[in-house]
Amino acid sequence: MRSQAPSLVGRDPQLALLERAMADARRGSGGVVFLVGEAGVGKSRLAAEAVGGALRGGMPVLRGRSSTTGPAVPFRPLTEALMSLFRGGEPMDDLVLGPYRPVLGRLIPEWDTGERESSSMVILGEAVLRLLIAAGRGRGMLLLLEDLHDADPETLGVLEYLVDNLAYTPVLLLATVRTDFSDALDLAQSARRRGAATLMDLHPLSRPQVREMICAQLGADGPEEVPAPVLDRLWEDSAGSPYLVEELLQSMIGAGTLVQGAEGWRAVGDLRRDVSSTLARGILRRVDRLGTESLTLLSAAAVLGRRFPLTVLQRMTGVDDRALLSHLHAGVAARLVVPDEPAPDWYSFRHSLTVEALFTQMTPGRRADLARRAATAVEELHPGLGGDWCALAAGLRSAAGDRLEAGRLFADAGGRALVAGALGSAVTMLSQAESLLADADDPQTRAQVLENLLPALAEAGDFARAFDLVDDLHALGGAGLSPVRLATLHTRLAKVAHTAGRWSDGNRQIVRAREILSAAPDEAAQAAIDVTAAYLALDTPGADRTQHAEKLARSAADTAERHALPVVACQARELLATVARERDPQESRGMLEQALTTAERHRLPLQRMYAGTRMAGNAWLDEGDTAPLLAAREEALRLGSVHIMHTVDGILVLDAVLRGDHDTARTAAAECLSVVRRLRLAPAVRYVLMAQAVLAAHRADRTAMEATLAAFTEWDGAGSQEEPLCLGLARTFCALLEEDAGLARAELGTLLALEADNPSTYHLSGTHGLVLLLDVLAGDADRVRHEEIGATAVARMRWNRQFVLLADAVLLGREGAPARATAAAEAALAVSEPYPLAQHLGLRLVADAAHRDGWGDPVGWLRRAEHYFHERDVTAVTGACRSALRRLGAPVHQHRSGTTGIPEELRAQGVTVREFEVFRLLAERLGNKDIADRLFISPRTAEKHIASLITKTGATNRADLCARSAALRST
Repeated sequence: MRSQAPSLVGRDPQLALLERAMADARRGSGGVVFLVGEAGVGKSRLAAEAVGGALRGGMPVLRGRSSTTGPAVPFRPLTEALMSLFRGGEPMDDLVLGPYRPVLGRLIPEWDTGERESSSMVILGEAVLRLLIAAGRGRGMLLLLEDLHDADPETLGVLEYLVDNLAYTPVLLLATVRTDFSDALDLAQSARRRGAATLMDLHPLSRPQVREMICAQLGADGPEEVPAPVLDRLWEDSAGSPYLVEELLQSMIGAGTLVQGAEGWRAVGDLRRDVSSTLARGILRRVDRLGTESLTLLSAAAVLGRRFPLTVLQRMTGVDDRALLSHLHAGVAARLVVPDEPAPDWYSFRHSLTVEALFTQMTPGRRADLARRAATAVEELHPGLGGDWCALAAGLRSAAGDRLEAGRLFADAGGRALVAGALGSAVTMLSQAESLLADADDPQTRAQVLENLLPALAEAGDFARAFDLVDDLHALGGAGLSPVRLATLHTRLAKVAHTAGRWSDGNRQIVRAREILSAAPDEAAQAAIDVTAAYLALDTPGADRTQHAEKLARSAADTAERHALPVVACQARELLATVARERDPQESRGMLEQALTTAERHRLPLQRMYAGTRMAGNAWLDEGDTAPLLAAREEALRLGSVHIMHTVDGILVLDAVLRGDHDTARTAAAECLSVVRRLRLAPAVRYVLMAQAVLAAHRADRTAMEATLAAFTEWDGAGSQEEPLCLGLARTFCALLEEDAGLARAELGTLLALEADNPSTYHLSGTHGLVLLLDVLAGDADRVRHEEIGATAVARMRWNRQFVLLADAVLLGREGAPARATAAAEAALAVSEPYPLAQHLGLRLVADAAHRDGWGDPVGWLRRAEHYFHERDVTAVTGACRSALRRLGAPVHQHRSGTTGIPEELRAQGVTVREFEVFRLLAERLGNKDIADRLFISPRTAEKHIASLITKTGATNRADLCARSAALRST
C-alpha cells in the first residue's frame, strides 16, 4: 500500500534517524534499519523519502521488492535491486570482485556463465556485500528491499548474512516488513536483539497528524480549513493509517460528499455513504479466506458495531464456545479483529471500514433481521438495560426498523446520559428519539424527550435548535398532557431562554407555565418555575431585581427541601450564593457548599459543575486566583457544557486585561467572540465585548473603546449585568488615562445612578473602590464614608481593596499619621501587584497628596508610573507624571536607550542609564580610572556618577555601593 501524499507527516524523528544512518554509511559505518508496521502505515512512503535524501547526497540507491504475485522466484528482490546497476550507464566490468563474480551469476544475468554449481548462502552473501561496496565507488550505497514479509527463503538467507556484516562497510540496508507473522519479521527482531540492526516501529498517525495530512492532500492553507466532519470520519475510519486516510479522502471527493468552493472545502451530504470499492473488496477477500462460518459470524458482529460483546454475539448466532473462539482467533490472525482490552469478553474490528465492507455483502433484509436478533439477545441477557446496553439496544432496534421501540429506548438512554452529565451523548440520543417518535402516537414519551432535550441543547450551546422545538411543544399542548407536564415543558424552555440571554422570551414562558399550572396546582412543579423565574428576574432590568430574585429562590429552596427536589435545591442555592456574595462571603460560600454536597450526594454532575464554577468565580473576585476557574473550565469541557466553558473564557479574558497581559487578552477575546457570536450566546458575547472595551480603555484608545461599546449595546447591553463594568472599568479608566478626572468622576456618577436603578451582581465596576479613592482625593469623602464602604464584603475583593487602601492612606496623611499612611500605601502596593496598570495609576493619583502630607515615596512612585506609561505610549499620564515630578522639585530624566534594563527599584530612585553602567562596574571594585577607561569617560565624570549614586540609593559609602552592585549581579 503506497502513499501518494505530497508531504510526509508525523515521521520527523524516523526520518532524522535514517538521515543519520545514511551519513554514517557515507563515512564507512554502514548498518541495517528495518521499518516495521502494519499495511498502509507509511513504510514505503518513509523509505521513498530516504531514497530521495540519498540521491540528493550523491549516494547510489538499489531497490528491490518481494511479491506474492506470479510463480515464486528465488532471490527476486536482490536480483531486482542488483540489476539496476546495469541500467545506470556506469561500467561494471571494472569492479574488483575476484572469484566472487561467477557466484553473482545466480543473481545477475549478465554475469551468468551457464554453470549451475551451487554455492553456500554465506559465499553468495559475501559476494553481494563485495559488489555493493565496490559499486558504491566511495560514495556509500543504499540498498532498499521492500515487503520482505513476502520474501522467499533464499533471499532471507542472503539477507541474514548481510545483516551481520554491514557494520564496517559504506552500505546501509533499509528494509520494510509488515507486523504480520513472517520469517522476515523473526529475522528483524532477532537482529535487533543481538544489536545487529535497528528496528523502527511505525505507529499510526495521531489525530492532529491525520488533520495535517488531510490539509496537505487538499492543498488547504491551514488545518483549520479541514471540515470537522471530514476529520472525524477519517480519524475514526482510518485508525491513523495514512493509506486509508488517502483512499477515504479520495472516495469522498469522488462521491461528491467533499467539495471545494469559493470559501474552501466543505462536506456535503452523508460522508459515510461510500466505501472505496477497492478497500471493500480487499477486506472481503481477507474475510473469505477464513471460510463461510467466519463470514457469518463477523457479519453478525458488524451489526453490533465496531465493538461487540461475545455473549451477545453467541446468543444471536447460536455457535458453541469452541467454534466462537476458533473463528475469533482466525480473525485476530488475519488482523481483522482485536481483543478490546481491558474490557473482558469484548472484541472490536481494527477498522470501522471492515464493518462497512461487511455491510456491502448483506441485503437490507438480512441486516434488519440480524439487528432484531441482536436487540433481542441484548434485552434477554441484560434485563433493565443498565449502563450502555440501553443505547446499544436502541441502535439495534432502529436498524431493525422498529421505530417506536427504538425511540423509547433512545429517550431512556438520552435521559440517563443527561443525568450523568454526558451532554454530547444526551443530545445525540435524545435527538434520535425525537426524530423516531415524531409521527408516533405517544405524547408522554415525546414530552419526556423534550424535557431532557431542551436543557441538553442549552448546555451544548445549540439555542437555535432548542427554539425550533417550540412548535413541537405547542403540538403537544393539545395532546392530552397533564398541566404539570406541560408547565414543566414551558419552564424548561424558559431556562433555555435564560441561558441564551433572552430574558423577555424566558419571562413569557414563565407566565405561560404559571397559567397552565393554575388549573392543577403542584408544589414541586411550582418550585421549578420559581427557581427559573428567579434567574430570569436577576437578569431582567429593574430596581428590585435582586430582591425579587432572592425571594423566588428562597421559596424554591424551601419547597425543594420538603419535596426532595435536588436539582431545584442546587439551582436555588447557587442563585442565593450569588446574591449573598455582596453582603457576606461566608454565607455565599456556605450556600455553594450545600449545593455541592447535594449534587455529589445525588450524583448530579451538571449541578456540581455549576456550584464549582461559582465557587471559582468567588475565589477570583476575592484574591484574583484563576486556578479554580481553569479547573472549572476543564470540567465544563469534559461534560460538554459550552455555556459554562465560554462564560469562564470571558472571565479569563477580563483577568488578562486587568493583569496587563494585553496580547493574550486580545487573542483570547477574538477567538471566544467568534464562537459565542455564532452560537448567539448573548451573555457571553456581552461579557467578552465588555472585556474588549476595557482592553481598549486601558490602552487609552477611546475610538476603539467607543466602537466596542456600540457593539455591546446592540447585544441588549442596556440594563444588563455587564453594563456597570463598561462604565467603571472602561469609560472611567479611559478618562483617567486621558488625565480628565472630571470626566472620570462623571462616569462614576452615572455608574452609581445606574446601580441604584438597576443593581448588578458583578462587583468590579468601582462602586466600592475607585469611586471612594477619587472622592477622597477630591475632598468629597471623609473617614466615616471610608469606614462605611470599607466594611462591606465587596470592598474586600482584591481589585477593589487596592483602591480602598490607597484612599485610607490619603485620609491617614491628612489626619497627621504619616507612618500609618505609608503602611497603608505599602499594603495597597502588595494587593495591587497582579494589576500593574491599576497600581501605577493609583500611585500617580495619590503622589501629590503623599508629598503634601509627608508620607510614602511620591517621587519614586511618579518615576515608576512615568516609566510604565511611557513604555505603553500613554502620553497624557506620562506627561502628568513628569509635570508632577517637576512640581515636587525632582529632576526629570530623558528616556534613553537602555532604560528598560535598569531594575525598577533603581529606576524609581532616579538612577540614569549612564549611572547604572557605572553602578554595574562597581561590583568589580574598580577605581575611577578603570571605570572611566571601560566607559570612555573621564575619571572626574566617573567620580560624579558615583557620588550621585550614593545620594540616590542611600548607600553609606562607596564600599556599601560596591556591595549592593555585587549583590545585584549575583541575582
